[in-house]
Amino acid sequence: MIDLAFAQTGPAPGGPSGLISFAPLILVFVVFYFLLIRPQQKKGKEHQRMLGQLKKNDDVMTSGGIYGKVVNLTDAAVTLEVAPNVRIRVHRPQISQVVTGEKQPAKEGKEQ
Repeated sequence: MIDLAFAQTGPAPGGPSGLISFAPLILVFVVFYFLLIRPQQKKGKEHQRMLGQLKKNDDVMTSGGIYGKVVNLTDAAVTLEVAPNVRIRVHRPQISQVVTGEKQPAKEGKEQ
């Protein structure tokens, strides 16, 4: 009999509305968007722009850590010269960065 009494009662007054109960979920989505999704999209666009500006004789590094000089370019592949007369072909999106003057100058004399 007690079950019937509880089944016939209406909703409790003063409960949270539907929008307020979804507010934390919406807040979490907004935080994820600004901290994860947006920066990843920005990084992807920058990588595509870098691949579009790739040209012969650029020193590049692949995502596998191989350094080489661009010898030939096609839409899908890049031919790199990694040593004299040693050439490899890699998928174009696997080029991670163009290396610019990161070589350190040689030290002149030893410090004692």
